[in-house]
Amino acid sequence: MIPLLERVRAAGLPRHVALIMDGNGRWARARGLPRTAGHKAGARAAERLVRFVGERLGIPYITLFAFSAENWTRPKAEVDFLLALLEQFITEHLKEFVDSGVRLRVVGDLATLPTSMQKTVARAVDTTRRGGKLDVTIALSYSGRQDIVRACRRVLADVAEGRMVLQDLDENAMARRLDTAGTPDPDLVIRTSGERRFSNFLLWQSAYSELYFTDILWPDFSPADLVLAIDDFQKRERRFGAVREEAG
Repeated sequence: MIPLLERVRAAGLPRHVALIMDGNGRWARARGLPRTAGHKAGARAAERLVRFVGERLGIPYITLFAFSAENWTRPKAEVDFLLALLEQFITEHLKEFVDSGVRLRVVGDLATLPTSMQKTVARAVDTTRRGGKLDVTIALSYSGRQDIVRACRRVLADVAEGRMVLQDLDENAMARRLDTAGTPDPDLVIRTSGERRFSNFLLWQSAYSELYFTDILWPDFSPADLVLAIDDFQKRERRFGAVREEAG
């Protein structure tokens, strides 16, 4: 892995990697374990990956799709466990985030989260706001469609209150009103577990992202697998809709 890691780092890293962390339940089922065991293993995988990105890769932005707006339809016991696990993850790693220069951001419909979790999130975001080494965004109760709707509501409010005129609305104005405002669009979106879809994740932001799908279930997704995904990304030609001129 070391030679590949060195080659990947020298070839030009993506600025922002977003991960759809899928497969916790299937990982647990394959081992005869409860789904909660899969979620715990998934949290450990996320911790391992964030630490690797910050310490070994130097990618400045990473986004983790931790809990979707649609996940609220799961059994209440599983939802409660997931949210408690995520709150515990943020609380237990807060000092490490600060010491490591991590700036934590949380996007999504945060008003739907339990009050205690809202307070934990707000404290963590405020405490890490000066972190300048790695931006870690956690998508909680997040929906790409709802993100766009919220941005539209912000535009309408700004027009109604005289802060902008409708003629000033363009893609940049919309981007500044998305939940992810201030974070560059992801260069690479990775989804684990073999599924080939966005599942309502960063729909606006991923318009020109490179996509990487792997059959590996999230708890088994390792730093080495991330390096392989980035190596694949670096072999692609990103034209953003343009045509490359042929030599000669």
